[in-house]
Amino acid sequence: MTEYLITFNDEWVPDHTAEEVREKGTAARAVIEEMQADGVLIFSNGALDRSTAVCSVEPVDGKPIFTDGPYVETKEHLGGFAVVDVPDDAAARYWAGRLATVLDWPQEVHRFPGPGQARRNGSGEK
Repeated sequence: MTEYLITFNDEWVPDHTAEEVREKGTAARAVIEEMQADGVLIFSNGALDRSTAVCSVEPVDGKPIFTDGPYVETKEHLGGFAVVDVPDDAAARYWAGRLATVLDWPQEVHRFPGPGQARRNGSGEK
């Protein structure tokens, strides 16, 4: 099996009413439940945008320097993602297509070059 990141940028999401956002959330949760039932979902989360950024960190003289901003100049911000463990690109494309269809905004698929370093159980322990 291979791990893939399915993601979208917040800027790709058009404006929605609160009701439309709830409907999209319900539809996306149904796809996530399908991923869980098929045993391919590793982790998923969303509702990320500029307001959810905690800090910025950069290396200075070999040490991390944390600031509240300014953040790296970018026009795009991660909006949400799912990490799946599926047999091939076709399966990753299938799940990305399901999400793109129910959410009605683009998704991007990235193949990780190898397995992740650690998986955690639900308690947060490695």
